[in-house]
Amino acid sequence: MRFDATGKVTLDHIYNQPDPRAYFRELRKLDYCVPQQAKPYFAKLIEEYRDAAQVAVPKVLDIGCSYGINAALLKYDVTMDALYARYCDEHLGTGGQSGGGRRAEETPEALLARDRKLARAHRPARPVSFVGLDTSGSALAYALEAGFLDDIVHADLEQDDPSPRQRARFAGTDLVISTGCIGYVTERTLTRIVRSMGGHRPWMAHFVLRMFPFDPVERALEELGYSTVCVDDVFRQRRFASPQEQTQVLETMKEAGVDADGLEADGWLHARLYLSRPSGTAGWPWSPERLARESASALERRAGAPATPPTDEPK
Repeated sequence: MRFDATGKVTLDHIYNQPDPRAYFRELRKLDYCVPQQAKPYFAKLIEEYRDAAQVAVPKVLDIGCSYGINAALLKYDVTMDALYARYCDEHLGTGGQSGGGRRAEETPEALLARDRKLARAHRPARPVSFVGLDTSGSALAYALEAGFLDDIVHADLEQDDPSPRQRARFAGTDLVISTGCIGYVTERTLTRIVRSMGGHRPWMAHFVLRMFPFDPVERALEELGYSTVCVDDVFRQRRFASPQEQTQVLETMKEAGVDADGLEADGWLHARLYLSRPSGTAGWPWSPERLARESASALERRAGAPATPPTDEPK
């Protein structure tokens, strides 16, 4: 295994394949699940933006989108388990009369055709347009051809300002989301995206590994007119790939003063959710108090206890 400077295992190879199978097969071993946990939060934010801005089809920019996983979950209401089965198990067969065996694996072209059929057969669960931003051209091309993404931007905005063509594709973005890329993607990318839109300020929601500080991003967004709140709950991202990775990440967290007891120390990488909106947004619907209350209710429901009914909050 190769590791990056933070101690995390390097999984770059799974993002540059002609189709998503290597991505899902590798991450299934690690119980990668943060897109599924993010789904209801993103869905809630999309609905609230639609109501607040009176936008019929919000435009969402997914940073570090890879093969368009967040888009598939939100547009077509599929689940991570269904995608794992689709890309990891579809080649398994009955093997004829012997009762075992495997079917020949699909070609990338055949798999792409099957995913196009999925996109055509599923009426979007919610009207939304997805633009994917990533440094992997292969992943972007697949997600666009499959119909998961509606447009793509192949760029590294850590290194370069967006080109005029890329700025045109960012124009009109209503929400910016990410699941796990912040830390590798920094405030440089986010500020370049926002500044490319002139005076328009999209709402944002980022799931960020606890090992990475969000303070630099929050300060940069504040200078651009944003206010940020952090959800009290924490979210599992994936299991550690090896004891070595866990040891190295725990050391990184210790040096950063982040307490890993009961979370990363128990074998899972965890993320926090940060919500950033233009300061003074009328009818801010997710106050810190409401976030804490809804997080507590979600925990009670997962534990099987009756949830406390939320009190009405002015919009």
